[in-house]
Amino acid sequence: MHPILRLYEDTISGGVGELRLPAHPRMIFAVHGAASVDGKALGDGETSQEQVWHGEGAATITPGKDGVTLWRFELTPGGGSGDTIAGPGVRSQEKLAAVLETIPPGELLMRGDSVGFPPGGCAFLHKHAGPGLRCLIEGGIRIDTHGRSTCYGPGSAWYETGVDPVFAQAAADRPSRFIRVMILPRDLIGKSSFRFVNEADKARPRVQQYKVFVDAPIARPRE
Repeated sequence: MHPILRLYEDTISGGVGELRLPAHPRMIFAVHGAASVDGKALGDGETSQEQVWHGEGAATITPGKDGVTLWRFELTPGGGSGDTIAGPGVRSQEKLAAVLETIPPGELLMRGDSVGFPPGGCAFLHKHAGPGLRCLIEGGIRIDTHGRSTCYGPGSAWYETGVDPVFAQAAADRPSRFIRVMILPRDLIGKSSFRFVNEADKARPRVQQYKVFVDAPIARPRE
């Protein structure tokens, strides 16, 4: 069975103690508030400069005194269940899970980044070298793929296979940005996964702004 990439939103009240997660390749992004993950401070920019934690082993989350909301991306074996956190003062929901039928062969890389657009910016028809999940953190965006258009607002998540062409149109009246985790071939460490579909678009300017949080080799999950 193909591995599954999952995205959770975990909201944890302050003072609830430690929360333990089993071993999986994962990236944790602090949306609001502060926490520590295995002793590393994590915050939303108001409380800490570090907004992301990543690793493959078991992890322990300790919320800050005012609590925290996290987006947790995890790569799990096919057929397995996810890791929804449960306990007093904890609200955890799976926002999206995708079976990675287009996962690349061979050694793998987990890339976590943010992609920003100016008002009215777009990404011309393109593909990526691997599948991934996205979640909008600000603004608005329309994604055209598979012959249909879908609009997303803040907190909305979607999946891209990597092999299916996608056109992205950001909101006209404000900047837009999404958080993304992709599973890529390992030889793309430090290299772009973006591929234009149409040759003529290569000469057009790309307005996207990228910030890479994670570009790390990972073990291939059991299939």
